[in-house]
Amino acid sequence: MALAHPLVTEKAMVLLENTNQISFIVRKDATKASIKAALEMDFEKEVASINTMMTTKGTKKAIITFKEKNAAEEILSQLGIV
Repeated sequence: MALAHPLVTEKAMVLLENTNQISFIVRKDATKASIKAALEMDFEKEVASINTMMTTKGTKKAIITFKEKNAAEEILSQLGIV
């Protein structure tokens, strides 16, 4: 699986509330296509865009934007985070 775990920080919560985006730590070899496929299969929400970056800790982070309003909140709710 491409997804490791959701990233829950203060900045990630601001992104969630303001722009319907969620942050995940993903495998280093994960591609945008594999991340999108994993999210859409597991959570049945349509992904609008994905931005990936390497963190200073050497992990890969993906910021995912969803087409459906409040989809990011629903996903974190399903995971028991919000």
